[in-house]
Amino acid sequence: MIRVVVFLIAVGFAALLAAWFADRPGGVEIVWLGYRISTSVAVLAGSVALLIAVVMFVWSLVRSLLRAPGQVTQSWRARRIVKGERAVVRGLVAVGAGDPRAARRHADEARRIAPDQPLTLLLSAQTAELAGDRAGAEEIYRAMAERDDLKALGLHGLFLEARRRNDIPAARGIAEEAARSTPSLHWAGQAVLEFRCAEGDWRGALEALDRNMANGLIDKTSYRRQRAVLLTAQAEAGADGDRDRAYALAVEAAKFAPDLVPAAALAGRFHAEAGSPRKAARVLDAAWKLSPHPDIAEAYINLRPGDSARERLARAQKLEAQQAGHIEGALALARAAIDAKSFAVARGALEPFLAAPTQRVALLMAELEEAESSDVGRARAWMARAVHAARDPVWTSDGLVSERWMPVSPATGRLDAFEWKVPLEALSGPVIDETTIDPEETEHAILEPPRPAMESPPARAEPAEASSSPAPEPKAPPPRPPDTVIPLVHAPDDPGPEPEEAPPPTAGANGRSRWRDLFG
Repeated sequence: MIRVVVFLIAVGFAALLAAWFADRPGGVEIVWLGYRISTSVAVLAGSVALLIAVVMFVWSLVRSLLRAPGQVTQSWRARRIVKGERAVVRGLVAVGAGDPRAARRHADEARRIAPDQPLTLLLSAQTAELAGDRAGAEEIYRAMAERDDLKALGLHGLFLEARRRNDIPAARGIAEEAARSTPSLHWAGQAVLEFRCAEGDWRGALEALDRNMANGLIDKTSYRRQRAVLLTAQAEAGADGDRDRAYALAVEAAKFAPDLVPAAALAGRFHAEAGSPRKAARVLDAAWKLSPHPDIAEAYINLRPGDSARERLARAQKLEAQQAGHIEGALALARAAIDAKSFAVARGALEPFLAAPTQRVALLMAELEEAESSDVGRARAWMARAVHAARDPVWTSDGLVSERWMPVSPATGRLDAFEWKVPLEALSGPVIDETTIDPEETEHAILEPPRPAMESPPARAEPAEASSSPAPEPKAPPPRPPDTVIPLVHAPDDPGPEPEEAPPPTAGANGRSRWRDLFG
């Protein structure tokens, strides 16, 4: 509509101009080179306009003829580009659909049309991977890594190929190079961190974590948590060497993540060892309010070496009052009460959990029955209930359970993978002693996903509460027992036949060694 209005206005203006010239004909005379030209002003104006139009037409024609070869070439290139893009798109669709024949056909066409284009190289590499040509894919990725504009993509492809063939040194070197050349690559920063954790290089892992934080690859909350985990691992690794350094690392870890149980327990033990029970109590109190755990309770109850059983019982009562009704507080109180011969207190602490006892509750009740009244019959009845009782929380990660916390999953190499929770499956399969774990196998876990454990006869787990004996009162933190990692498999619906009648337990200190013999 606007164009029509503009056209009508232009026509009207031209008509007015023509009428104006008609009303004022005037005259023009030109004498040039002996020629005399006489005409009206209107004719002269029309002739000039016609001459300008002719000149413009001739110039446009000449320019078009001069530019024709370039336009033809540009049009041909544009058609090739469109054709190449169409081949790349169809090839990527074929790769996504899992059609290697169609993907190869389109990749060949794309290479013929635009061999050096990034998408063509990517399609060629993925087509080779789809066809199982790992060597061809790696060659293409290597060519991409040599180009500045495709280096990050090429290094990522080489890293994935190295992971597929379990080439740990190559994968680690590629990840390091990618992290140096392009610090913003999340996969490279994470891979470098995991490799250094698998090697036990906690200092290097902390440096990698700091770089990831500086480059915006991790949020602040995750950074604080992972830093606390690495500091705790470094403190545990240096506990037998530089005690002062380990002490400082443990305290720093507890500040970064107050709910990290291993950090709080280690910092509490170091504070107590250094003669600062108040600092230890503050750290352990904060951790207990966030994450009640047996390690926190043990460190808190044994704050002062040399305290009597009654004094430890008083601290256990104070700790239990902070999380009234929590099973961990009740178990810690019952343990301290049995050691202090306060059987009524122990029975009262366990009473709310007797309707559906867990294994640790049943074992403590068995110990309590024998210690209080030497009633072997009732003790053995509780032991029988413990066999089929609900399981207690354990350190669990990637289908494995461990007697103690570890900073890295031995199955996948993932940092901060262990969680304190009840396993959903029954414990069975071989018991793996952590002291025999080869660090190189942990590195392989980063590259290779965990394989399901083969089914084997159920292995009975020994709860920590039933097997622990009264710890001596050392000046230094007590040494940890050898740790085990136990794979998880599906729990059978039928718990199995009732256990055979065991011989009466023999006397032992507080009865704990006898229940270990019966249950273990």
